[in-house]
Amino acid sequence: MYGNPQGRLNNEVQDLRRHGGRWLKEKREHAGLSQRELAERVGAEYYTFISQLETGRGRIPPDRYQVWAKALLMDPRDFVRDLMRFYDPVTYGILFPSGGETRDVA
Repeated sequence: MYGNPQGRLNNEVQDLRRHGGRWLKEKREHAGLSQRELAERVGAEYYTFISQLETGRGRIPPDRYQVWAKALLMDPRDFVRDLMRFYDPVTYGILFPSGGETRDVA
């Protein structure tokens, strides 16, 4: 069984999660929300879950992406694409080889 679907070392994964956490914090602050307010909007039982994500400990469950995008005042596609950079960089690199721009395939 392949244990690391991203093919990265644990330190690299943690670095990506920390960068992703900073990105989430930036989006939360841009939306003018406290951790507590965001937790309420996304249905998190404890606001400390937001803190954990913002420090790179944990991931947003994929079935909650649309709720999070709405709470952060983002288009769901933009939210998932940006989040994918941190959660699934291999797939992100395949889908967006130029760093996020889509390209036409003939």
